[in-house]
Amino acid sequence: MSISPRQPKPKKCRVAACGVLFVPARLGQAVCSPACAILDAPKNLERARKSLAQIERREIKVRKEKLKSRADHLREAQAAVNEFIRLRDAHLACISCDSLPNDYDLMTGSRWDAGHYRSVGACPELRFEPMNIHRQCVKCNRNLSGNAVEYRIRLVLRIGAEKVDWLEGPHPARKYTVEEIKAIKADYRAKTRELKRAAA
Repeated sequence: MSISPRQPKPKKCRVAACGVLFVPARLGQAVCSPACAILDAPKNLERARKSLAQIERREIKVRKEKLKSRADHLREAQAAVNEFIRLRDAHLACISCDSLPNDYDLMTGSRWDAGHYRSVGACPELRFEPMNIHRQCVKCNRNLSGNAVEYRIRLVLRIGAEKVDWLEGPHPARKYTVEEIKAIKADYRAKTRELKRAAA
């Protein structure tokens, strides 16, 4: 005994001006006739255009990623680390001069930096080390070249003399691969998101 296939249910034509009930001849049919399909086409064209634009944006992003140099990746990773540091230390005064976050922002309208104790130029192997980077006012970081003497005094108070000695000690040279740099960027972006969630 053969089972007859189920008949499709009647549906309303998608074209608002038509609204006729029809039995679809194929899967996914939304309009009752070729005439309604022509009327419905502009709506589909817009959706198709948006979809193509989205695909194109994704492809451009992939191509841009492939064109990035190692230096570009380093800059992006450093920006991700710096954003985390500024957020981590948001409640703390400047590491070099004790300016308070609100006082300094109101006084100058300046944004805060993430200042390295041992500079990237002098000690590139510590460029991503969070103990080596602290929230610092723009004046100390840029105008006073890091204000290193005052930075050290407050750094000892903040993290302890032993850790400062470790920062000042010798460190093996470090040449990050592009994959390691990407991983650092992703890790610090995740940490930043976590801090933002905790603060919300």
